Amino acid sequence: SPRISMLSQGTARLLTKRLLFPSIKGVLRERRSYISLTTPSEHAVATETVPKTITPGPELLGFETTKVKKANRPIYLDMQATTPTDPRVLDAMLPYWTEQYGNPHSRTHAYGWEAEKAVDEARVHVASLIGADPKEIIFTSGATESNNMSTKGIARFYRTRKKHLITTQIEHKCVLDSCRVLAEEGFDITYLPVSESGLIDLELLAQTIRPDTALVSIMTVNNEIGVIQPVEEIGRICRAKKVFFHTDAAQAVGKIPMDVNKMNIDLMSISGHKLYGPKGVGALYVRRKPRVRLEALQSGGGQERGLRSGTVPTPLVVGLGEACRIAKEEMTYDAKRVKQLSDRLVNGIMSRVEHVVRNGDPNKTYAGCVNLSFAYIEGESLLMALKDIALSSGSACTSASLEPSYVLRALGADDDMAHSSIRFGIGRFTTEHEVDLVIERVVQHVDKLRDMSPLWEMVQEGIDLKSIQWSQH
Repeated sequence: SPRISMLSQGTARLLTKRLLFPSIKGVLRERRSYISLTTPSEHAVATETVPKTITPGPELLGFETTKVKKANRPIYLDMQATTPTDPRVLDAMLPYWTEQYGNPHSRTHAYGWEAEKAVDEARVHVASLIGADPKEIIFTSGATESNNMSTKGIARFYRTRKKHLITTQIEHKCVLDSCRVLAEEGFDITYLPVSESGLIDLELLAQTIRPDTALVSIMTVNNEIGVIQPVEEIGRICRAKKVFFHTDAAQAVGKIPMDVNKMNIDLMSISGHKLYGPKGVGALYVRRKPRVRLEALQSGGGQERGLRSGTVPTPLVVGLGEACRIAKEEMTYDAKRVKQLSDRLVNGIMSRVEHVVRNGDPNKTYAGCVNLSFAYIEGESLLMALKDIALSSGSACTSASLEPSYVLRALGADDDMAHSSIRFGIGRFTTEHEVDLVIERVVQHVDKLRDMSPLWEMVQEGIDLKSIQWSQH
């Protein structure tokens, strides 16, 4: 029979639904008519009897299969850059892309009411994960917008009385760049240093707070080295000195326990695609008691308590809410499993490769973020060699830069060690088999690259490279 490349519209819709999850088999019990395209200009109608139970493939729907098969895709270990959307999240979102497409701000008909109800339920799930009140959750496009809203919003609202902000040298670029913009507007910014382990000095923080300090912004889990800052202690200091405390928790929410009241957090940034939700959505927690006031960054219809005007994207918000609901239920299990895989990776590499340094405090670090420096090789060269593994040498936002990581330099790492760092991101869907393959590949290519390096040869001969006076040209 002719090759079937297009289905009738009704059958295509049915099979598309069946294809959403590969494990589900389509069941068709009657004869179907298909339109067959044997050539671009030739149309013929062919009638075939479809077996009772079939599993439709891409060819049946008329889609060409690409050359990249799933089995040939790189192993994904870059969970700090983004996480895969959990299938359960996708399932929750699907109705709001199709049948229930109403605007949640439309109050005159059922389409708007059902969308508004879905948004309210998602707000409850997000709030429940961090111990907040649903009314304190503002939906945004992601953590970058939430961080901008927090730093700029606080500073500009209180600018007549307070002109000082405190952050750290290892914050995400969006916080550092927001502070740079505020500095150009006349605000005074203090960038706290960190120790070699990546932690801030709490005493120095307390001493740095001034009567005109409006905000302290310190991230919970660093996106490059995974260090967990003592957020509860920071919150206690800020509350005692009556200073607002904001934390970028994009890498923390859904992975480690967060409680905004216990930790005295006034503002918290959340990102959907860092916790197995969709991209393009996030949230900002804004405390109501005691009330935190912000100057909105954009004007519009006054949605989200007037802090973030614009139509709330119902499907994305539903996805974020479902991701938070799942994270709350499975956080303990996920954390235990990620820790086991992380230990397997670190021990497997460091037991077989010498001169490897783990960056960040090993006892106060999120296990899913492993940052290793391999001495005497270039990190970019190792990344190119490991083309069958999706890794990074730092933040996705700065991955195009050839400069050594500013985070590692803030820890006191030499440029050569900062250049040789690789970040391994382990998550919910990482397997033991993948970790074992990564260990083998890393060991193999580190050995190969070092064998090509004259510096490694000198080290093997016992020469201290730091004692060499290199000639200048």
